[in-house]
Amino acid sequence: MSAKTEQIHEPLIRMSKRSGISTGLSITIRLVAVVLALVVSGLVIFAIVKLNPVDVYIAMYQGAFGTAKRAWVTVRDAMFLLCIGIGLAPAFKMKFWNIGAEGQILVGGIATAFCMITFGKTMNPILLFIIMVITSSVCGAVWGLIPGFFKARWNTNETLFTLMMNYVAIQLTSYAVAKWENPPGSNSVGIINQATKAGWMPEIAGQQYLVNVIVVMILTVVMFFYLKSTKHGYEIAVVGDSENTARYAGINVRKVYIRTMALSGAICGLAGWLAVSGASHTISTSTAGGKGFTAIIVAWLAKFNTFTMILITFLLVFLEQGAVQIASQYKLNSYVADIITGIILFFILGSEFFCNYKLKFRKHH
Repeated sequence: MSAKTEQIHEPLIRMSKRSGISTGLSITIRLVAVVLALVVSGLVIFAIVKLNPVDVYIAMYQGAFGTAKRAWVTVRDAMFLLCIGIGLAPAFKMKFWNIGAEGQILVGGIATAFCMITFGKTMNPILLFIIMVITSSVCGAVWGLIPGFFKARWNTNETLFTLMMNYVAIQLTSYAVAKWENPPGSNSVGIINQATKAGWMPEIAGQQYLVNVIVVMILTVVMFFYLKSTKHGYEIAVVGDSENTARYAGINVRKVYIRTMALSGAICGLAGWLAVSGASHTISTSTAGGKGFTAIIVAWLAKFNTFTMILITFLLVFLEQGAVQIASQYKLNSYVADIITGIILFFILGSEFFCNYKLKFRKHH
């Protein structure tokens, strides 16, 4: 009786998780992803509208940085998005899925608009500035504290809870708009204190948005060291890795949930202050503009490193501003611009796979 030998075929491709990746390789993978994204986008552009992709990319750059005014608008929007990403970072690092940034921005914006309308004519500008910062952050903190408390006390689903609170905040904003309607019947608040500019972010060196940059850069540095070098940051990391490990180490998990969500909501509330006092000078249901969801991409791609978030926010805002420019300059449907943005984001997100996993191909013997 002859023994049958069974031949084992090695798979063509095997996937394994990386135990670690150097900074240089990580940067290289991401740069290759961006280059591939531009190549594929160029092919799509030519296939759809028969335009030279280089001209389109130049137009995108012109849309974001073509003039000093456009450049500062890009900076302003990047600071707004970065502020929200900073707010989401501690919650997401704790594995608390805070999908409620939109609502936290709106309640912070409502608080800011209330201070501008109520105290703008009588209060000292510096005091008004301080009151707006405090009220917007407190309102955002409360909005974040509520789902944090319910999660800590009754282990509710934070994704649904924070998402539903967005809709409550939208309705509150609609009520505020109806209450402060100006002029009556316009269904909008209009530009608040347009004549006096009371409560508007002050100009520094002739730049309207420089205060926005200073505030967000301070938050960037503070949050980086908070997460990396403080006891609270360590507790957030441990809870995010394993609640059971955190409890075994003597960490009060409930307290960490509540404290961290209050902080997350407070910073998102400050983003509402930036939007109302430092940008639009009005309040509406579109004040957040979907940036609360975009900031999730920022936080995840940066792996909660606030300095890395700076690069990612500028990239996303550049894509957004550039998409608007090519749509108007070449009389394209806005969906074409969205296709380009989607392709680039797809490759950037896809690069994260190769940063976390490596592929091994079958060797030929």
